[in-house]
Amino acid sequence: MSFMISTILLSAGLSSRFGSPKPLARIHDVTVLEFLQQTLLKSQTAEIIIVLGAHASDIKPIILKHKKIKVVHNKDYILGQTSSFKAGLKEASNASRGMLLLPVDYPFVQTSTIDLLIENFLKSKKLIMVPTFEDKKGHPPIFDIQLKKEFLELSDSLGLNEVSRRHPDSVSYKPVKDPAILATFNTVEEFQKLKSEFI
Repeated sequence: MSFMISTILLSAGLSSRFGSPKPLARIHDVTVLEFLQQTLLKSQTAEIIIVLGAHASDIKPIILKHKKIKVVHNKDYILGQTSSFKAGLKEASNASRGMLLLPVDYPFVQTSTIDLLIENFLKSKKLIMVPTFEDKKGHPPIFDIQLKKEFLELSDSLGLNEVSRRHPDSVSYKPVKDPAILATFNTVEEFQKLKSEFI
């Protein structure tokens, strides 16, 4: 248990450009959030912390009942992704060695990619691991629990990559064969395009 990795699954955003909650968009016969929960439950991640905010009452019913899944409400979700990551980080297990960050709008990342990143992070001496595909940085990154205090003290107005910028020598980049680490969406058109590419 001393080497467990926690996943913070961000589902708190307003989805203003999408026009409806992104976690509720559909892939086949399930929602994006259900699809991601299934991906993560098959992986080596030890716990899944789902951060809700906007549209929480609509999203909560599709959260799976599972011992690995925790739900956190970020009352400050309007402040953006950093505030939501911090809300999830506060609920992480004391046994956690690192935090894997996965926004809900990266729905097609493969279980095998998540496992590869976890395995390599646990062997690494670095504090941060970022996946790359064809030399482009993507999601999900993993952050060592040693950075917890620094993240919690980070201003909500700053992006999470501010911490990586402060520790350039502590970042490792892991090439993966999964283009889905770059595949995010903000609009319905972008989502339809991703579905045509990955389904």
